[in-house]
Amino acid sequence: MFISYFQGATASTDSVADSPATLPPATDPSTPPPNGPNSRNPNDYETVRHLLFGPLSVVRFTIRLLHKCGYAEPNDWSQPISTGKPNEVMAILTKRMML
Repeated sequence: MFISYFQGATASTDSVADSPATLPPATDPSTPPPNGPNSRNPNDYETVRHLLFGPLSVVRFTIRLLHKCGYAEPNDWSQPISTGKPNEVMAILTKRMML
């Protein structure tokens, strides 16, 4: 799928045939940038931990819902862990957030 870098830009080869355009690389805001002069300080990130407790079906549903909202990948969560209480498990997510 082609998404124009500039809003309203059109594809044309008339004026840019001799000068190739370069687009900035796509970045994931949840991962720190590579080392370099403009890299972020490690202190710009904080860690938050989420705990889900409940029946296995509800914990799995919540994990899928958070994924649909774009918050976390399902594989980022721990495997469900039994709490020792009947019909209750726990899942843990540790996420680094940029400030």
